[in-house]
Amino acid sequence: MKFVNTDTIAGQEIVESLGLVRGSTVRARNFGRDIFASIKNLVGGEVSEYTRLLADAREEAISRMLRDAENLGADAIVNVRFMTSAIGQGLAEILAYGTAVKLK
Repeated sequence: MKFVNTDTIAGQEIVESLGLVRGSTVRARNFGRDIFASIKNLVGGEVSEYTRLLADAREEAISRMLRDAENLGADAIVNVRFMTSAIGQGLAEILAYGTAVKLK
């Protein structure tokens, strides 16, 4: 299934809007990663453990959004966006959302 962050898909005609679709996941920090991140914070640079954690969370949110769209019988999702929010100490939610559409 196609998904884009634009309102349209080049070369495709949207014939029906099926509504909002979304997928989210909540991830917690890991004690071992926190120790490494603290050390990394002192010397500087990318904290690759957290980069991987967030990348995995985004992929899970996308996967759940795609399943939501498939359940509606969508051909594509337009205007895809991501949102992140802290929901507790060491907990973050990643949300992927967009508009499910039928294509001609």
